[in-house]
Amino acid sequence: MSSQLKSTSALTGALTLAILLAGMPMGQALAAPSAKKAVEMLDPDKDGTVDLKEAQDAAGAAFDALDPDKDGTLDKKELKGRLTAKELKMADPDGDGTLDKKEYLGVVESRFKKADPDNDGTLDAKELGKPAGKALLRLMK
Repeated sequence: MSSQLKSTSALTGALTLAILLAGMPMGQALAAPSAKKAVEMLDPDKDGTVDLKEAQDAAGAAFDALDPDKDGTLDKKELKGRLTAKELKMADPDGDGTLDKKEYLGVVESRFKKADPDNDGTLDAKELGKPAGKALLRLMK
């Protein structure tokens, strides 16, 4: 292999590594503001965390916005992918294929508990940035 080809190959490898390494913190930095922004939006008392009542208030407003026909229930179409078919079935004790607000808020409570591994009753940006927290946030937007 020629020295020019070796140099080009080494340079390409170094650039690729630099891009990957530079991208890792950037990716982490990009993920953090999303959860941080969620806390800011969902935290009316500005204590830096979201408690269950704050989560349910936000989810209740989302429920109302997702219910264009104002019949007090959300069907699979109105849920817009926020729940899988299995989750919808589990959250629907009367089996009518829809969730009323009480049932929807029950799912919010369940997801909140899953997102709160330290069981302190609040979620910070770090907890909301994890998969369980992201699943909860989907119910509030």
